[in-house]
Amino acid sequence: MSYELIALLMFSSMMLMLMTGQRVFGAIGFVGAAAGVLLWGVGGVEIPFAAAMKLMKWYPLLTLPMFIFMGYVLSESRIADDLYRMFHVWMGPVRGGLAIGTIGLMVLISAMNGLSVAGMAIGATIALPELLRRGYDKIMVTGVIQAGSSLGILVPPSVVLVLYAMIARQPVGQLWLAGVMPGLMMAALFIVYIYVRCQLQPHLGPPLDKAEREQIDMAEKLRLLRAGLLPLAIFASMMVPFVNGWTSLVESSAIGALAAFLAAVLKGRMTRQVFENTTRNTLAISCMFMWIILAALGFGAIFDGLGAVKAIEDLFTEKLGLSPWTILILMQLSFIIMGTFLDDTAMLVIVAPLYVPLVGAMGFDLIWYGVLYTITTQIAYMTPPFGYNLFLMRAMAPPEISLRDIYRSILPFAVVMVMALALVMAFPQIALWLPELVYGK
Repeated sequence: MSYELIALLMFSSMMLMLMTGQRVFGAIGFVGAAAGVLLWGVGGVEIPFAAAMKLMKWYPLLTLPMFIFMGYVLSESRIADDLYRMFHVWMGPVRGGLAIGTIGLMVLISAMNGLSVAGMAIGATIALPELLRRGYDKIMVTGVIQAGSSLGILVPPSVVLVLYAMIARQPVGQLWLAGVMPGLMMAALFIVYIYVRCQLQPHLGPPLDKAEREQIDMAEKLRLLRAGLLPLAIFASMMVPFVNGWTSLVESSAIGALAAFLAAVLKGRMTRQVFENTTRNTLAISCMFMWIILAALGFGAIFDGLGAVKAIEDLFTEKLGLSPWTILILMQLSFIIMGTFLDDTAMLVIVAPLYVPLVGAMGFDLIWYGVLYTITTQIAYMTPPFGYNLFLMRAMAPPEISLRDIYRSILPFAVVMVMALALVMAFPQIALWLPELVYGK
């Protein structure tokens, strides 16, 4: 049996199991282990086992629970409420200002958490009701919440980029820095779109009433500004020592988790219930990621052992005669298609054994490709008809927002994200400039 056929059988078997509702790590791990036994006998099970042991010895893995803990502390202790109040006061007088402030809120939430689900939950529960109460167009603001929450998997400390680093064997620090400029660029494009559209159609985003603005004096504005700067101080306490080489990645993650915990304690918000919810959620999310990574590494080890990557590379480049850029674009399109029924982690672990070595063999930078993957999964998350974020939004949105409204809301933001993806593909230095500046000293 040819390598191409074995690879096709492995992927089709895995997809079939996923379609039957099996857990992602169970489907991936079972197919990998079964293929190992069928191809090499009982000794074949040692291949995925050896890959799992490599993961257990990977020291930066400790960053995963640290960043998840930091994010849940900040969200459960309602520090995000202070952030939104700050944006509400400072940006309210501008047409569409509250929507622009919501994008700013999402950028800071992303820097605190690294998960898009957390940004979605905070935006839907804090920002969305306030925007609707202020007379903002429900379709536009629903798109704002979804687009802003997607920044969580691109802006550091992105948990998804940590997972990509594990699977692609790339430095986490460089990947984080590579995500900074594209993430800020995408947020800026969202803000420009909102501002321009609200200037052209003022009824979509009315400013705060003059009477309400006059009720807030400068002292209150400055107080809110100080409260809103707290998350930035926490982020800086973690990232500045790391970027300057004073601490390792794991040490910086511990600093961030401790700083968030102390901030919640000093503000009097670290109650028993908050601490219990934070630790439970941290444990649940960390264990979920661990199982998925273990299964992905085992599957990838079997795939590497087959030499299937080389066979598929030859199929694309020699037999089909496709150029490297054509293959890369087809990869990105496949992510968008898979994103209609899978989340970002599942997409990564399913295709990483094939795509990552193939990208490297074609001569592309794997740090740059990690950013492309992340942006593409952001788009896939929000692409109808089955985008993951669409249904999360439907579950959290008030009854007056229908699924049809949610579908309509995301289309202009998806176009903006495709523009951002095209810019990063055309100009790789958007992603690579900062890591080269820091690590190329």
